[in-house]
Amino acid sequence: MAVCEQIASKVGALAINGSATSIGTLEDAGLRKAEVAVGALRNDAGNLAFAVLARSFEVPRVIVRMRSPQYESAYKLAGVYRAHNVSGMFIRQVALEIEQPSIHQVATFEGGKASIVVLKIPEAASIDGKTVEEIAADKAFPNECVLAGILKGEQEEFHIPRGPTEINSGDKVFLVANIENVRKAAEFLQRTR
Repeated sequence: MAVCEQIASKVGALAINGSATSIGTLEDAGLRKAEVAVGALRNDAGNLAFAVLARSFEVPRVIVRMRSPQYESAYKLAGVYRAHNVSGMFIRQVALEIEQPSIHQVATFEGGKASIVVLKIPEAASIDGKTVEEIAADKAFPNECVLAGILKGEQEEFHIPRGPTEINSGDKVFLVANIENVRKAAEFLQRTR
């Protein structure tokens, strides 16, 4: 009850104390009027029950936190719009941090199928002074990776890179790709002379 009061006072959101798998609680929360329902319970069985109830209330989009991929087909059958496999995303992020600590994952999409990462171009990088166009044309740079942004200089001014934009040592670049292509791009961009 105290948590509900804190949420209501700090955020100004409606906070209902009750079970997310109770029809009465969901009715009190106004789920029939909701456009989106998010289930983030402690286990998949609870999230699945919540999803089925939310769909029975005709909520158009139901999003859940999926702990085990074994539940994926059950979530699809329940009409879940999107099931986020948080443990899989966490494992991929930890593996990336261990394998390439210079890469910082900013976001993942579609259950980890694509990522936005930031990496710093090291001193004496072989690509220092090359343009985005030259980098993208190099056969060692993966075709399925996009240079989406650059933080330049000590002030870290943000730039949207275009063909003639130069990348220099010390710049931080934003890459968008799947993890395998992120790794390939990072190896290419961080090679030194």
